[in-house]
Formats: sequence, structure tokens, C-alpha cells
Amino acid sequence: MPHELEMPQYVIDRIMAKRGKLEVFDSFDPAKTALVVIDMQNFFVAEVETAQSIVPNINRLAKVTRERGGKVAWVLLTVADEMGGDSKWPIYHDYFFTDAKMNAHKDGLTEGSEGHQLYPELDVQNGDIVARKSRFSAFIQGSSNLHDRLQAQGIENLLVCGTATNMCCESSARDAMMIGYRPVMVIDGNAARFDEDHLAGLTSFWQSFGDVRTTDDVIDNLLMTPEQAAAAE
Repeated sequence: MPHELEMPQYVIDRIMAKRGKLEVFDSFDPAKTALVVIDMQNFFVAEVETAQSIVPNINRLAKVTRERGGKVAWVLLTVADEMGGDSKWPIYHDYFFTDAKMNAHKDGLTEGSEGHQLYPELDVQNGDIVARKSRFSAFIQGSSNLHDRLQAQGIENLLVCGTATNMCCESSARDAMMIGYRPVMVIDGNAARFDEDHLAGLTSFWQSFGDVRTTDDVIDNLLMTPEQAAAAE
């Protein structure tokens, strides 16, 4: 299971000073909500214990989101269409890697490779959305068709999970907010290799882009059905 981390006190203090409460959003309509799971592929998960540790929470959220009328979207980073083919993101591959690292990254995230596939312990169901993206963010222009597919389903709210917290997950969640979604990053449904990176991906997001909440809080409070909400009053 993911180990618990405390958000820095200065972040909490700044949030309280800015808006007077920790939560940005009081509740989500489950039918207008999608769980968006970022890059939980073999390439990023198979040998990374922190990423493996969040799989049970992602599966719990997927089950509850479906049961309450929402959608689940699995997003895969796809950087080439075929082994040895041209990169879909040459600025990244040409400048940010050694040649050996570039080839490993590109080949490991090519459509059809083992590394590109979703980690097998994830609970993927018929009817879920499976989308490809070619940038860190799934919502930046030209990266994927996820936005159009979510809009077609009437989605307004996002629960963002996956890896790495401070890279593709944070980038996607930030961009989602800036094009009109209400995003929540699930603190124990996201993972990075190091705690410092994980917290770095959450602190600025929480202050200005969306909520940071636990799996239990999402299930028990944020994502209540109208019937559950009425019973709780």
C-alpha cells in the first residue's frame, strides 16, 4: 500500500489564507466524472515499487466510478507507431536523452511493445476509454483525443491518478483545469519514484489548479450519489 505523506505546513497555510478552506470542490456529480489514469504502463510500473503500490487504490476508484455512473479512462504514452520508427515528440527525444536512453524510451513506449501495454493488474473493463497521448499532458493541443471523448460523454470533473505524479499526471491535471475541467489529484492514487518528487507534483497544483484528496475521501465524500448525499444530511 502507498505510505502516508504529510503535505508541508506552508502549503496548507497558503491555501487557507487564499480561499479559507482546504477543499476546492465540495462534491462531484458522479455521472459527470471521469477517473483518468495516466501512464500506468509496464514501462513505468513493472519495476517501480511506488507505482505498483497504487494499483489497488486505482482499481477501487475505477470500480466505484463505474458503479456510480462515471467513466474510466486509461491513458497511454505513445511515442512512436512502430519499432524503430520516428518519434512523435522529437524535441524531447533529440535533446533530453543520451542515445541509449532515447532508444530505450522510444522503443519501450512504441505501440505494440510490452512496455507500452497497461500493467496487467489494473482492472480494465469493456466500456472504459483507452486513449493514447504523445506528450506529458493528455490535454495539451495535439497530444490526444481524450478531451473530445470526455466531452462527448458530458464529463466535467476529473479524478487524476497514475505515474509520475510530478510529470505526466501533474501536467495533465493542470492543463485540464485550464480548459475548464474540475480536477482532483488523488494523493494515494499517484506515484513517483521519490517522495520529494511526489510532493513537488502536488503542492503547487493544490494551491492554484485543483484539489488533492485521498482515495477514501473521494469515495466517501466527494463522489457521493444524490441518494447518499441525502442520507448523509
